Amino acid sequence: MFVAAVELAATIRGTRYRFASIKEVLAKANPPKSGDALAQIAARDDVERVAARAVLADVTLHELREHPVVPYEQDELTRVVEDTLDEQAFRAVRHLTVGQLREWLLDGATTGPTLRAVAPGLTPEMAAAVCKLMSNLDLMTVGARCEVVVRANGTLGLPGRLSSRVQPNHPTDDVEGILASTREGLAYGCGDAVIGVNPATDSAESTAAILRALDDLLKRNEVPTQHCVLSHVTVQLRALTELGCPMDLMFQSLAGTEAANRAFGIDVALLDEAWAAMKERTTNRGPNVMYFETGQGSALSSAAHHGADQVTIEARAYGFARRYRPFLVNTVVGFIGPEYLEDGPQISRAALEDHFMGKLLGLPMGCDACFTYHASMGQDELESLKVLLGAAGCCYLMSLPVGDDIMLNYQSTSFHDIPTVRRLLGKRATPEFDAWLAARGIADGPAPGPRFGDVGVLR
Repeated sequence: MFVAAVELAATIRGTRYRFASIKEVLAKANPPKSGDALAQIAARDDVERVAARAVLADVTLHELREHPVVPYEQDELTRVVEDTLDEQAFRAVRHLTVGQLREWLLDGATTGPTLRAVAPGLTPEMAAAVCKLMSNLDLMTVGARCEVVVRANGTLGLPGRLSSRVQPNHPTDDVEGILASTREGLAYGCGDAVIGVNPATDSAESTAAILRALDDLLKRNEVPTQHCVLSHVTVQLRALTELGCPMDLMFQSLAGTEAANRAFGIDVALLDEAWAAMKERTTNRGPNVMYFETGQGSALSSAAHHGADQVTIEARAYGFARRYRPFLVNTVVGFIGPEYLEDGPQISRAALEDHFMGKLLGLPMGCDACFTYHASMGQDELESLKVLLGAAGCCYLMSLPVGDDIMLNYQSTSFHDIPTVRRLLGKRATPEFDAWLAARGIADGPAPGPRFGDVGVLR
């Protein structure tokens, strides 16, 4: 099915630049990323990057479909994308070049419903390719236009809404400590996306104990949100099927190649099994039951990137995720480290890229705007990124005490950041959660009420 590429070349300032494959063009068209430099696939200089972008702009979407960065015969994710692509949606855009796709996406006449209709016909390589030709403002403009609405106990992704995940991690999985942090987050108006705990102990028993405690807290206070413990999918399956614990969402980290997912201990068959189990046993009321996290550089960190750039591999993780119609997809953008995203500009660019690509492919995208302490990023840059993401239509951000995760040791979004960004951008929580906040006197619309931050309103 897949044919050889034609010559890929461009002349810049009298110098002829030739590229051996579409995969090389994609890599060298990428904005500077420390991970691509580490993998020795980045453009040598800005001029070669411009040449690669000139070539990429003239590649058609049909040619991109014919040349995935990991061949069909070698990778089950490639097969998942190809075998499930919506042919009617693809036919509507197959003739476009990547440059023409960019112009079409930015055209004011291209509406959100139109983008949603085309999404099932786009491969990850198409989303990554057009991303490389866009400025940060371009990415925000189109990302805000791509509306993806999903439902569990609450409704995520509606226009004018900004949700958050309360992340009440505890270094010893102390249940009372987790519940105390959860109450504080809820009292700041956070948590409408999910109450999601990263466990210190990856066992079915610990997972079940945390979920039962969270389920009791949420039911006693009639909180219209979802809970999740981010243990490995096999551990959650045991907690769900053997221990019978309540589970609103099932979690798993994803990467963009079969080999990288093997390093995570997962494959398509295992996630299919988990999805089937959740559709039968979930305790949430909506049709969307899965939660995935991703991040640029994950495939390179396990030497499973097949010589492809980290933006394109990240897009492939989104192509895999949409098989399961998830309620949440979260790019943990600065968590993997400066080896892959070195500083504030690279982390901010990656966050906007990931959000754009995920939304364009039809996913409800959130972002953990974060950095590890050995990255070259400061608090002001991180706060600016949160506002950029909110303006770009990001479905949700993280929220944790003072933005400092005491278990995972990285800097993220604080409880008080969420109402601040909502006020600044005129956004609200999910409709169900917004009504609950008002009924509890915690908040009145996007502005904090008189009891804002008072955990005494929760039992």
